[in-house]
Parts: sequence; C-alpha cells; structure tokens
Amino acid sequence: MKLSVLILNYKTPYFLHLCLESVQRATAKLESEIIVIDNNSEDESVNLVKTHFPEVLLIENKKNLGFSKANNLGVKQAKGEFICILNPDVVLPENCFEILLDFSSDKKDLGAVGIRLNDGTGAYLPESKRNIPNIEVAFQKLTGDTSKYYANQLAQDEIGEVPVLVGAFLFIRRGVFNDVDGFDEDYFMYGEDIDLSFKLIQNGYRNYYFGQLTALHFKGESTIKNRKYHRRFYKAMQTFQKKHYSKGRFVNGILTLVLKLIAETKSNKRDKPENRAADKTIFWVSKQSDIRKTFHLKNFESLKVIAFTKISQLQKTSATVIFDLQDLEVGEVLRAMQLLKNSKNRFRIRPPNCNFSVGSDTSTSQGELIKW
Repeated sequence: MKLSVLILNYKTPYFLHLCLESVQRATAKLESEIIVIDNNSEDESVNLVKTHFPEVLLIENKKNLGFSKANNLGVKQAKGEFICILNPDVVLPENCFEILLDFSSDKKDLGAVGIRLNDGTGAYLPESKRNIPNIEVAFQKLTGDTSKYYANQLAQDEIGEVPVLVGAFLFIRRGVFNDVDGFDEDYFMYGEDIDLSFKLIQNGYRNYYFGQLTALHFKGESTIKNRKYHRRFYKAMQTFQKKHYSKGRFVNGILTLVLKLIAETKSNKRDKPENRAADKTIFWVSKQSDIRKTFHLKNFESLKVIAFTKISQLQKTSATVIFDLQDLEVGEVLRAMQLLKNSKNRFRIRPPNCNFSVGSDTSTSQGELIKW
C-alpha cells in the first residue's frame, strides 16, 4: 500500500466530515487507506464516520490520549509506505498526494514534507514552516516576536528545506517515522511536531516545505488561543528546552518560571474575531442554476446563486460566500478564496449531499456551522 492518511479527531464532527470528503478525493487514484483516531469525543463524530464513511478504519479511544500517543497508535495500524498526519480541520486539494509522492520518490534522505496552509479567510499561516525554537526563539515567540520563530528565509510559495513543519499536515515515510520512534509522548498537545522535526534532522534526514501546494486549515477548531492553549504551549516549550537545550537544574528552573509567567500573561489576552460581513447576503457558488429548488434553501431569504465562472464579481461584496462541493473541486475553491481573500466576504464550504456548511473568520477562534 502506498499511503495511509491518519486523522486525529476530538469534537470536530462537521469539520471532520469536510476533511474526509477532501481526503477521499485526494486518494481516489491511489492505493491507500484512511484512518480516523477519535480521542473520546463523546459527540456525533464516531457515528458520522460509521454512517457516511464506512470504508474508513476507525479507532475509538476510550479517553483523550492527546496528540502524540493517539497518532502513534494510529501509525501502528497503518500499512502505507508513506503516512500523512492530518488535522480534522484541514481541507486538501485533489492533486495533493500525487504531487507529494512524485516529489518524494527520489529523495532517500527525506524526512517530513509540509505544504502551504491558509486559514479560513484565505490568509497564509506562517507556522507552515518554522525554525528550531531554541531558548532565545522560544522567549521571543511567547513575548510576541515571531521574526525568528517562522522560517521566513523561504518564501510562501517556494520549495526548499526548513527545520520545522506543522503537525496539522505532515507527510513522511512510515519507516522514517518509526526510525526516530515517532512522536514523543511526553507532549500531550503542541510541540510534538517541533520535536519530531528536530529528531529527523538529528538523524540525518531533511525536512522540506512544498509551498506550491496549498491546503485550507481552519485552525481555530483545533487551536483556540485561550488560557488552556497558552499553558499547553508553555508546557511544550518547557519540555523541548529540557530535552534538547538543558542548562542544568538551576538555570532550567529559572527558565521555567519565566516561560510560565509569560504564558500566564498571554493567557489574559483575548483575540476578538473579525466581523468580515457587513450584511446578511449569502452568495451560493455552484455550477448549477436551480440550486435553491434542488436543496430546498427557502430559509435563506437573501440567497443569491452565482456561477463559479463569475466568482470575480464578489471581490467588492461584503457577504457570506458558500462554496458547494457538490459540483466544485476543492482546488477550485482554494483558488477562489485566494482571489477573494482581501475582500470583506466570509467563506463557508458545503460538503456534497449535506445540509450544512462550515468555515472560520479567524485563525484564533472556533469556526461557524451553518445548518438548514
């Protein structure tokens, strides 16, 4: 088997549905498998997979094991030569894995490969490529200076080596993953991807950023920037520093106190989501003309159906734009979002044959579900 895609889910059923739809499209021509590891979501996530995606291998954990341990369990079940660690709030273009498999085929020293990730507004997420967070870089990151944290030496759309990739999307040979003992289970959430990237480099592998491939990462669904996030990020940085940059017990103790103080200070701040829509108009983007009749959308009083070929007309609008995957490709939607990213529109995506759409207006808060 060529590829195993592993998706760790925790309480994101609707985003998981959209993610699985995109992964199925991206693996349609490949000998592959999809594995969903559910960390005891206690919501409709498990039934969703069983009902709508019965061919998916489902691992039901009885408690929340965290990111590292749960993904390591999933990899033990995987059969693919390559694996892709994927967040449930990521949406992939159809050609994603074919391009990466071609890119990776002749690289014997290949570590992990990451791609360009954009948030729900179409904006680039700089954590797609990062540098090693030594003590200086970690301090600067926690105080708000990210100039050395992100790998800005490589442009957003370039292809090249980078030290650290983000765990929302990690493409790697299964043998290489096992060779470095997978994710360090000392990390519960956050920091596992940094540690894995660093271990790969230490073992002679090279990590690559493939900026010519773009995926959508809603991010807010899995990374809400609240007090718990900052405490877990501080804990992850503390673990990384002790493991790779230990300065002795006394100095480590001082660094721990300073990092904790900074994290607690950051925890008191609240990010306010941007209100990108000034009116209640909804543009339904589809290749069909009778969409209102077909999907019984009478609840949307201000609904306007627009053909995908006329998407450029929305560059000056301020509305909610729903992309219908019933007859659109994910790649088309991603390109449209890039075209409209500087507008005042809000973007939502509807999976095929579903009575809902999902989206996010900021990378620091939870997304929105629209049902009808």
